[in-house]
Amino acid sequence: MKAIICHEFGPLTDLAWEETADPVPGPGEVLIATEAAGVNYPDGLLVQGLYQSRPDRPFTPGMEVAGRIEGVGEGVSLAPGTRVLAAVSTGGYAEKAVCPAARVMEIPEGMDAAEACALLVAYGTSHHALKQRGALKAGEWLMIFGAAGATGVAAIQIGKVMGAKVIAVCSTEEKRALALETGADHAIGYDDLKAQVKDLTGGHGVDVVYDVVGGAAFDAACRCMARNGRLLVIGFASGEIPKFPVNLALVKEFAVVGVFWGNWTRAEPEAYKANMAELLGWYAEGRVKPVIEGRYKLSEASEVLTRVLARGATGKIALVP
Repeated sequence: MKAIICHEFGPLTDLAWEETADPVPGPGEVLIATEAAGVNYPDGLLVQGLYQSRPDRPFTPGMEVAGRIEGVGEGVSLAPGTRVLAAVSTGGYAEKAVCPAARVMEIPEGMDAAEACALLVAYGTSHHALKQRGALKAGEWLMIFGAAGATGVAAIQIGKVMGAKVIAVCSTEEKRALALETGADHAIGYDDLKAQVKDLTGGHGVDVVYDVVGGAAFDAACRCMARNGRLLVIGFASGEIPKFPVNLALVKEFAVVGVFWGNWTRAEPEAYKANMAELLGWYAEGRVKPVIEGRYKLSEASEVLTRVLARGATGKIALVP
């Protein structure tokens, strides 16, 4: 098969598209023929050696795969030919991928493979952030940074399903238009956030902030929080890890809450399965619908990741064989 290979941590342009041996499923594993592999911001960080984990090299990046089971290892009850969505730590950017059977879930025959991938990391992260970590309640104000990206679009739709009033924050008019089309109640820019939020919320502030940006956006969020608010730390797309002004947490009485979806899925597998079942149910009911910006060849992974890390992408991007 062919796959994207990272031989050493370094620039995205060093990624190789080359022939490699087909993976073989071991006990408790399945072999999946890839229909689509989702592209996520952390994939680019992993390749550069900038992510929380650092896999042994060489490796194939990619955290999510949708496709059809081609083979199974010992002890697996799933039948070859079954269509599945799989959470893999690495290995997704390939024509075939191996995954523990416990981390795959069946998907309908008619479900778009790219949309299925979006439901895993992007929607899975946003769902966990707003449900378990943010305890978002109906009627609360939710502010989402990076709202036109894959996780941002997911947070908008999930926030609305949960009954929140959503303020989407995006860097361009085009992205703000997409956020409104996706379901946000308001879409604003990053300039003078405190004044804009005060005006929109009638002085209440925001109850939950979904922050994948960090940097100056995090600093601004600290000044927009409502009493008993929850500021969710999900990522640092700005490239800057902010310093937290703890005095503001004291006087404004809000909490800063870390969100690490991958760690949670391993620590609480039953809760993870329940979340995914709920998401798939919402998808079937038409309550959430991923925005797929494009489908690109697996061989174009380097170029696609470069654009994603530069915050130039909107919605979800998938790689296909």
